[in-house]
Amino acid sequence: MPNANRNLLTDFLSDLEQTTILWQFAVVVFSLVLAWGINHLLLGRMPKSEGVSKVGWGGVSRVAFPMMALLLVLIGRAALKNWYSVNLLNIVVPLLFALMLIRLVVYALRQVFAPGSWLHGSERFVVIIIWAGFSLHMTGLFPEILDAMDYLGFHIGQHRISLLVILSGILAILVTMLAAMWLGRTLEHKVMATENLDMNLRVVLSKLIRAALVVLGILIALPLAGIDITVLSVFGGALGVGIGFGLQKIASNYVSGFIILLDRSIHPGDVLTVDGRFGKVSQLTTRYLVLQNNDGTEAIIPNETLISSTVINHSYTNRQIRIGIPLQVSYQSDLHRAMEIMKQAAVKQSRVLADPETKVYLKSFGDNGINLEMGIWINDPEEGQLGLCSDINMEIWRKFQEAGIEIPYPQHDIRIIGGQTSA
Repeated sequence: MPNANRNLLTDFLSDLEQTTILWQFAVVVFSLVLAWGINHLLLGRMPKSEGVSKVGWGGVSRVAFPMMALLLVLIGRAALKNWYSVNLLNIVVPLLFALMLIRLVVYALRQVFAPGSWLHGSERFVVIIIWAGFSLHMTGLFPEILDAMDYLGFHIGQHRISLLVILSGILAILVTMLAAMWLGRTLEHKVMATENLDMNLRVVLSKLIRAALVVLGILIALPLAGIDITVLSVFGGALGVGIGFGLQKIASNYVSGFIILLDRSIHPGDVLTVDGRFGKVSQLTTRYLVLQNNDGTEAIIPNETLISSTVINHSYTNRQIRIGIPLQVSYQSDLHRAMEIMKQAAVKQSRVLADPETKVYLKSFGDNGINLEMGIWINDPEEGQLGLCSDINMEIWRKFQEAGIEIPYPQHDIRIIGGQTSA
């Protein structure tokens, strides 16, 4: 095969000394220009589509130009070979076929990867790199380029470092790490989609799988790059010292995160109060927890805080919580009527549960009136309490106005005994 590639290049170089090469150049240029024009015209009139049709049209648009150019070059070669040599066209034909195949394969891989993956934004660059490598191999120049890169090197002790070794190591590391990350992301999606597993266990398994694959990719890539993995023992010792001193907080957060995920004390969707912050757990990672409040703000709380401080989980065993609504009425008011109005105002709200039952209590006798407290139960604490309490208080206020029940305000009676008149 290398000899055949060498013969193609040698025959083409020999044609450069003859004027007949101009006919071959003309066929190539004419085929490329005409194929580009036809492709541009067809794509401009192609209707926009979605879903599977969009993927199919995307594949057609990738192969349309090289396929039409290939057909035109084949027709030109068949017509020209009866009178002139076609060594240039013999090289162009496999190159156009390879371009068509590479563009189709890379586009198919892009659909396999996630929509936001690295291949989505660098598809054209990947195609050019692969096609350039095939072109060099096709023309027989690839071995000479490899020898030239291997010649550019230097010695470090007993090891020789060349440009070829460096580029090969970088390529090996990139390919291995990309494969590990893609496989980790695929397995993570499958684990997270397993509904018969607990959500915390899914998160733990997905993080462990991705971390294990990344470590495995590093261990595979380093020997391929010519790096002895025994140097990792020194690096591991230095990393351990760094974690012990400078990274202890980060390490503590990660360890705390795995503890929380494994003991299942907190789940995504739970309603918590942590350090005076109330909200719903919108995200739970191995390093931090995101607590989303009803006003739209999000608090990022390190996992170490969840381990070392008291956490109020409003939905740990069940989601029912009690809300106390205090109220004061005057001593002249009908107490039983006031308590009944308060209970009816709460029962009218759809969020208030019928079981446990809403109850109103006489809490104490105050200086200005009788202190009452109504206890209601809800099972959606993530929706907040302020709006519900406001609606209930507004209904109580309206019903008190109709029933003539007074809500007292602070007042004092002053009695003067044995008053004296000044001169």
